[in-house]
Amino acid sequence: MKTLSAVRKQSWIALLVAASVVGAIVGCAQPADRKVLDAPVKAVASQRLLVDTPQGSGVLPVYADRAIDETAPDVTRVFVVIHGTLRNADVYYATGRKIVERAGALGKGTMVVAPQFLTQHDTRAFSLSAQTLAWSQEGWKGGEPARQPEAISSFTALDALLAHFADRRLYPALSMVVVMGHSAGAQFVQRYAVVGRGGAKLDRAGISIRYVVANPSSYLYFDDARPDSAGISCPLATEWKYGLKSAPPYVASQDAHDLESGYVARNVVYLLGEADTNPYTHFIDRSCAAMAQGPYRLARGLAYFDYLKHRHPSDLNQKVVEVPGVGHDNLGMFTSDCGLAVLFDRAIPQSCPVVAGTAQSVRPESQ
Repeated sequence: MKTLSAVRKQSWIALLVAASVVGAIVGCAQPADRKVLDAPVKAVASQRLLVDTPQGSGVLPVYADRAIDETAPDVTRVFVVIHGTLRNADVYYATGRKIVERAGALGKGTMVVAPQFLTQHDTRAFSLSAQTLAWSQEGWKGGEPARQPEAISSFTALDALLAHFADRRLYPALSMVVVMGHSAGAQFVQRYAVVGRGGAKLDRAGISIRYVVANPSSYLYFDDARPDSAGISCPLATEWKYGLKSAPPYVASQDAHDLESGYVARNVVYLLGEADTNPYTHFIDRSCAAMAQGPYRLARGLAYFDYLKHRHPSDLNQKVVEVPGVGHDNLGMFTSDCGLAVLFDRAIPQSCPVVAGTAQSVRPESQ
């Protein structure tokens, strides 16, 4: 099992102290970052998925490499690619297409889909229909209710997308759905893997689901323990989306014990870049709540998996796969030999360090 070295731990403590001061002043984003985050997206997906709920309905923009309202008898695998903090689903859709291209014959039968979680600023900039779902800049990442047209959780929107792929009339040959995200998209995927309801519909249709969580800034913990608080008080460290306290309605309506037991049994792979060790770049969350999880993304990922193994010494059906030489780079992560093996369920190359879970069914070399 990998642990942080003494030198890393000292750096971690120093960074936590700095974060407690800086975070109180400027929060998670610097002014320059905020300007970039608040800018409207450069492109909006052309296809639309209806999200119909008892509370109301809305439409979710979706990129896909074939019409989502037509029968696709040749599709055997679907990649659902979640975009990053800039809501740039076009970029992540392109990543999905490049993954399939890089895979060659292995990619045959793979459909690529990239939903887009917009803000109201985006919808105004593109004069989109009032029925277009839109969240706050941070809200979509944590399953918060939409701000228009109805209070629909971003998790509910993904439920609807997965339910779409559970329809055997449209996808008679589908056997696997991979929900994947990098950075902020990975934050979304990791939380959804805990609380999401869409996977159950795929299970009932006989379709397997895998969640690939690549280089997120933070993780959802199940209690108040954190890798190293260094004696710093940070009440927000146990609040949603770092813990289950004060969670949005979609999450709060579910039992916390059931969420954890269900999560550790799910097919989740943490894909971590071994060079993703810069504690300041790529919009990394530097709030005290995030810093309590570690100084940078690689450390946070390894610490979280150690935490899960400690809490679940015999039933953790998950694993970590590290990608040598790659930092915070979504294309580099997913098109690496390590990433392709995870996405296409192939043996993990020996060059990719693996930390296996504790369930007997988990094999280090493949899922």
